[in-house]
Amino acid sequence: MSNNRIKNIKKTLLSNNYYTLNKLNFDYQMPDGSWVNQMREVYERGHGAGILLYNSTKKTVILIKQFRMPTYLHDNKDGFLIEIAAGLLDTDNPEQCIIRETLEETGIQLKTVKKVYEGYSSPGVLTEKMHFFVGEYTDDMKVSEGGGLASETEDIEVLEIPFTEAIRMLENGEIIDTRTIVLLQYAQIHKLVE
Repeated sequence: MSNNRIKNIKKTLLSNNYYTLNKLNFDYQMPDGSWVNQMREVYERGHGAGILLYNSTKKTVILIKQFRMPTYLHDNKDGFLIEIAAGLLDTDNPEQCIIRETLEETGIQLKTVKKVYEGYSSPGVLTEKMHFFVGEYTDDMKVSEGGGLASETEDIEVLEIPFTEAIRMLENGEIIDTRTIVLLQYAQIHKLVE
């Protein structure tokens, strides 16, 4: 890291309960040359991977539904979101991660995936970078019920829905997860399911 417009970075640990939350104070040089002190809280939770599973023959996608407490506290009446399968990278690379998470969450055993994007989830506060994948599935790849890991207290409902229905749900506000929106729009633009 090297940026001569930033100096005197002071990091204060606020929480190290599940992930790490730090308060950062630093001096930042403005375009006019003046220096200002800024403060940011930065949540470090590692990087993640997500995938849109699609079947071009059946013209379907597999999404999941699970409870998300922050959305419940805000404006999501029951707290459940419809999302792509996704997870945090452990010690594996993004491709290995998404193949593992797909199996755990959906019961689909993928052999290959295609990476289409990577990007920061919420760069003003999170260090997390998401790796976005698409993967074609067939019925014979279903090796278990999925639903997530009991050890992680996951409660995941697997949804196989027509792609046209997923786009309708996106357009009417039933799908409000940004990662899912990105990959559904990718599938739409690139005509993965026609």
